[in-house]
Amino acid sequence: MPRFLRSRRTWLFVVIALLVGGGVAAMSRGSTPKSATDDKKTPTLEFAAGDLTSIASRPIARSLAVSGSLVAVNQAVVKAKVAVEVRSILIREGDRVSAGQVIAKLDTVDLVTRLDQQTGAREAIRAQYEIAEKNRTTNASLLEKKFISQNAFDNVASLSSANRAQLDAAEAQVRLAQKALRDATVVSPIDGIVARKNAQVGEKTSIDAPLFSIVDLDSIEMQAIVPAGEVAALEKGMRAGLSVDGMPDRTFEATVNRINPATEPGTRSIVVFLTVPNPDHVLKSGMFANGNIRLAASVPKPTLPLAAIQSDAGVPIVWTIEGGKLARRTAVLGARDDASGYVEIKSGVPADTPVLASKFDNLKEGGPAIAKIKASTAQAVN
Repeated sequence: MPRFLRSRRTWLFVVIALLVGGGVAAMSRGSTPKSATDDKKTPTLEFAAGDLTSIASRPIARSLAVSGSLVAVNQAVVKAKVAVEVRSILIREGDRVSAGQVIAKLDTVDLVTRLDQQTGAREAIRAQYEIAEKNRTTNASLLEKKFISQNAFDNVASLSSANRAQLDAAEAQVRLAQKALRDATVVSPIDGIVARKNAQVGEKTSIDAPLFSIVDLDSIEMQAIVPAGEVAALEKGMRAGLSVDGMPDRTFEATVNRINPATEPGTRSIVVFLTVPNPDHVLKSGMFANGNIRLAASVPKPTLPLAAIQSDAGVPIVWTIEGGKLARRTAVLGARDDASGYVEIKSGVPADTPVLASKFDNLKEGGPAIAKIKASTAQAVN
């Protein structure tokens, strides 16, 4: 083989060997353990003192959720007391009326005629009674002088008594006729607002037929059903905050007024009545409301701020710093005090353990973390 060919082949082998060696070295450098690389890329999170909290013992003011319909405390259904024709109606739905105000008038022709008949019958019976009473008086004098027998006097006295009884009955009939005539003028029994008008001019009413419904919206009552097990914690006078459907931006103050002494059949629940002042009449009878009754504060219990509680698939969790690392713990919650912003921690979070006081993004369990106690000092929390 010529010499120059052997030289070129030798240089080719040298170049190939160098390339292979360089590739192996590059692969060796690229095979650095992944954990070491990750450790270099995972930053240490620093939390200021204001970012941390811990379990503290404090009383919890419990609340009891309630819901129910609103009903006017004072309301009345005005019914017809006589079966006559409606002559005039003086009010409409939505009108405000006062107690004793005339709201309708019924036809009185038949009622006046009946009163005249009863009055005439009474006067006729009164005349008979007066004659019988005079006879009784006269015969009493004759009996005293022994001019008549006792039996004759008893017959006269019995007739007088019978006439007196008939007169009393006639008086009662007159009073009934007078009342019927008064009932032809329909008046409102309470102060309130006309909610419903059932009568029309010209139609004939029947006795006890409803004519009007009147409600007093000055005070509204909520009827709420609560579990029997919670009744022991309720007391008359406890306050509650209510929200009403259709008015989400307004809260109404209510007071527990009455507690039913018996459970509802089949539910084992108790009806609680809450009075809701309604001076501006914005609440209407029949509206639906829900809210919370503020119960008495409990004895001090271990608590955390509500802001420290997060949710993972519906499970309450908190983030803690333990041994210089982040830890995620499942918290078992108890009573919740929304007014003060705290919740009872029954278990799951050790005492004296730093807890993240609010929500932070991109937290990784086991990641390094320290608490900056002062601006110039960073101390790992163990």
